Amino acid sequence: MSTSIPEPGSGSVTATGVPIHGHRPVRPVLVITVFCLGLFMTLLDITIVNIAIPDLVTDLNATLETVLWVGSAYSLTYTVLLITAGRLGDIHGPRRLFLIGLTVFTAASLASGLSQTPGQLIAFRALQGVGAALLAPQGLPIITSILPAAKRGPAFAATGIMSGLGVLAGPTLGGFLVTNAGWRWIFFLNIPIGIVTLILAFVFMPDVRPGRKHRLDLVGVALLTVGLLGVVFGLIEGERYDWGTVVGFVTIPLIIGVGAVFLGLFLWRQVRTQDREPLLPFVVFGDRTFTVMTLVLLAMGFAMVGVFLPMTIYYQSVLGLTAVAAGLVIGTQSVAMMITSGVVGGLSGSGRINMKWVLIAGLLLFAAGMMYVVAVAAPDSGQWTFVPGLITAGIGLGCVWTPVFGLATRDMPPSRAGIGAGVLDTVQEFGAVLATAILGALLANRLASALVSQASAAAAGLPEAARAPFVDGLTQAASGGLQVGAGQAQEALPADVPAAVADQISAAAHHAFAAAFTDAMDPVILVAVGVILAAAVAVLFVRDGAGDRSAAPSGGASDAAAEIAA
Repeated sequence: MSTSIPEPGSGSVTATGVPIHGHRPVRPVLVITVFCLGLFMTLLDITIVNIAIPDLVTDLNATLETVLWVGSAYSLTYTVLLITAGRLGDIHGPRRLFLIGLTVFTAASLASGLSQTPGQLIAFRALQGVGAALLAPQGLPIITSILPAAKRGPAFAATGIMSGLGVLAGPTLGGFLVTNAGWRWIFFLNIPIGIVTLILAFVFMPDVRPGRKHRLDLVGVALLTVGLLGVVFGLIEGERYDWGTVVGFVTIPLIIGVGAVFLGLFLWRQVRTQDREPLLPFVVFGDRTFTVMTLVLLAMGFAMVGVFLPMTIYYQSVLGLTAVAAGLVIGTQSVAMMITSGVVGGLSGSGRINMKWVLIAGLLLFAAGMMYVVAVAAPDSGQWTFVPGLITAGIGLGCVWTPVFGLATRDMPPSRAGIGAGVLDTVQEFGAVLATAILGALLANRLASALVSQASAAAAGLPEAARAPFVDGLTQAASGGLQVGAGQAQEALPADVPAAVADQISAAAHHAFAAAFTDAMDPVILVAVGVILAAAVAVLFVRDGAGDRSAAPSGGASDAAAEIAA
């Protein structure tokens, strides 16, 4: 990938024939670097916040339920606005939306760090989600505008590497900041990164305009926003409200149902406006390869949560690792993914490998690595026991991200890349939300069942007087789902229990919980593996890559034709 692309003729178009407003020369390496910095900041913010939850509860005098909304508020606004943000990028230009999103995210980071109450922090985290949603879908239209299809691999590899770096750095850097500077600095850290990225974006990011100016379907935006808000809120919060009443007559099923109705109305309106200015042009789904890639990303969003939700709890609650130590173990997967992404990205434009088969191999390797984890998981496993499986899965992930976006954009004109990016990002996030609801409930139910049976088994080794309180304590704790721990059995005991017996009970309770959680974790991960295997089968229906180079639009004429269709 060269550092500068000569601009043909008047210097007002990119190498793919997309018009440029202004006179900035197009330097792909710098442009991709700027986008990766913005992407890294948003990804780091997701992983780093989880480390600070205990300190947030204490410092803001908040309940755990309230503090969990610090993460949920971000996820909610981010997921709901991605498609709209992608279309706004098509209308006003991806550079403008990137700058607005980056400004909002940076300002909201400052406000989050200065928050004095839980309500303030939740509100500003929601605003961070808005900024991230405006920013995230703009990379794809910029990449497809400045690089032809055969040269996009390194750019997609760079985004994969930054994703891995964000996941890797979050727990370690978050633990360091929370321990040495306080939780507010996990938000203040974004400010210098955001300012530097803003300056670089103003200087180096070209103002590409992939298509003609559209009008925004405001009715469609309203229907889509309300629909996604209802469905995503219901899925995120369903477990917390036991899938029942939220307040008064309002229940989780009602919220999800109303959201589904609004999504139905949105689709109905889009069908009626396809010949005018739809928010979601159905022509993007006319490309079978793009449609299959949306299914792959839906599966990846689902599977990543299905793997990392139970594994994160397992590392800390079963093996007793600190958040930083757990992050170092998981980091082996991230490092493997980063290295592999670079290799695949470098080979993608050579014509020597078929990205379809690389993607299938990556999905199969990811599934194989997770099956290894299931096979060796035990209540007393060592910290590094899972490293072979994690590295295998990391190599698989490195073979997924570059091909999936390369194939999705192979035949996509830059004029539709904004809405295409919004769709891809939304389905991936929706897969994660769906997994949180479905697999979170499965994990909680399996844990409750296994905890009761493990309590009965562990009680056999206790003094007779302690057995009944022990079993009762863990049985009652089982109703707490993912919030249970080994401590409830001790809390149920009389105060005059001898210290030696109390220690014995504590050890038995931890053993029962560790064994129960390990048993409950395995089927959850296997469900995620099954979804990945189904995605690998779906990729078989992708057309072979004979048209990788020729199918990509190379001039203004193809873009104009595409815009007429849109």
